[in-house]
Amino acid sequence: MTQLHKLTVKTSRIHGSGVFADAFIAEGEKIGTYHGRHAKRNGKYVLWITDPDGTEYGISGTNKLRFLNHSAEPNTEFDGPVLYAARNIHPGDEVTFHYGKAFEKWLKPED
Repeated sequence: MTQLHKLTVKTSRIHGSGVFADAFIAEGEKIGTYHGRHAKRNGKYVLWITDPDGTEYGISGTNKLRFLNHSAEPNTEFDGPVLYAARNIHPGDEVTFHYGKAFEKWLKPED
């Protein structure tokens, strides 16, 4: 069952809109599935997934999860298109994930 009812989208201190927990989410709990059409090109809400056989494909997000922001210390992780809590998430916490190594080259070093 998708648990998206435990999430709210609102203004983020990280960037633009973000996803926030409405209720406690336990470590290991399935939070939801990233839904959308398959994408062939990168875009604003595209999540890139690599299947166990090495096939890579994108999903152009259409649900709340498209507003997930990056963190170097995320509280969630994807297994394919399914998002799980990597640690306990408390009500009001922003739900984040690590965008991946390719994204890191675009980050500015901290002053």
